[in-house]
Amino acid sequence: MEREAVLVGIDVGTSKVCALIGEVSRDGRLTVIGHGTVTSSGLKKGVVVNIDQTVRSIGEAVERAERLSGWKIDRAFVNVGGQHVESLISKGQVAVTAHHREVTREDINRAIEVAQAVSIPSNRQQLHVERRGFIVDGQEGVKDPLGMSALRLEVETLIVTASASAVQNLFKCVAAAGVKIDDPVVSSLASAEAVLNDTEKDLGVAVADIGAGTVDLAMFDEGAPFYTGVLPVGGNNVTNDIAIGLKTSLAVAEQLKIQHGTCDLRGVDVDDDISVSVLGEEAGRTVNRLEVCQIAEARMREIFELIATELRTAGSGMLPAGLILTGGGAQMAGVAELGRDVLQIPVRVAGPIGVIGLTDTITTPAFSTAIGLLRWGAMNVVGDEPGRYETAPAGGILGRIRDALRSFFP
Repeated sequence: MEREAVLVGIDVGTSKVCALIGEVSRDGRLTVIGHGTVTSSGLKKGVVVNIDQTVRSIGEAVERAERLSGWKIDRAFVNVGGQHVESLISKGQVAVTAHHREVTREDINRAIEVAQAVSIPSNRQQLHVERRGFIVDGQEGVKDPLGMSALRLEVETLIVTASASAVQNLFKCVAAAGVKIDDPVVSSLASAEAVLNDTEKDLGVAVADIGAGTVDLAMFDEGAPFYTGVLPVGGNNVTNDIAIGLKTSLAVAEQLKIQHGTCDLRGVDVDDDISVSVLGEEAGRTVNRLEVCQIAEARMREIFELIATELRTAGSGMLPAGLILTGGGAQMAGVAELGRDVLQIPVRVAGPIGVIGLTDTITTPAFSTAIGLLRWGAMNVVGDEPGRYETAPAGGILGRIRDALRSFFP
């Protein structure tokens, strides 16, 4: 396999920080050659609340990935999460100026610039301008108008913004850990890149990445995203409810959730008891497993009802390909069944697809965002859609990759 570039993705999450190093071949295949995962501290619901602790977590994850791969990390694609992430649809229209009335790259860029010229508050930062499609002289559904005869060109884009202060605090932490940012990528779009195929994106699909502190949502149709959003609930809410309901510690509640929890109550034996330690008691006591599962099911049902509201608000229509669940919170037994029951659409749980190398450890749903960051970078390096991501910093991705390779081979 001839190597095109080495890329790094750092998933800074509420419960864990994961650094992945991947090789991208000329044909776009991704091989993970290093990873480091540490328990995250310093974040709450996807947002930095303690800079020192966050820097420590990022630094430790980076160091582990470097040790495993033998590569030095100096720049990375980093995810942006938190309830402050929002999106809006914006359109831009221009007259085709070339004397032969053919759409040029310049016309396309001008249309996108017009679409980008929306009023965004000074406390917001623009992260992505995703092309949804073009309209050429009233003809809708055009994916690439380059070279087409036209008088008028219109583009529809999805603009994703985030709180400027939240983004800057995250950037500050990554920089303090000794890493430059290639591109910030919204968590939901990164996860979607890891778990979706083109057919699902064309048909209409939603992705819900259920993390510890948040649910990151992205919705697609006709091959492009039309909505991203974040719900301020996640797996930690289930753990907290179990801890309160059973009067036990968060650590024990988390263990109960992972080892004994299910959202499908039909298969739970009413006589199944579990021994747990209770706050203030050395010996502990037994609890009924059904009680644990009822608490978990009630909270997860509430999360799915919030997702249903979000889907309706976004005007998602039928979503023929349904909802794809990923993230660590999607790993609890019975989650897909409960989702189908609440949402009345197809629901399945998925981990990252199309990855080789170290697959035993990183192909679970918990690593979808981290893998998605690498895939996002790989599309910029060898993708067949040049300039798809208009927010790439000056110098271009290939220039940054070249600089990165020079730092590896002085």
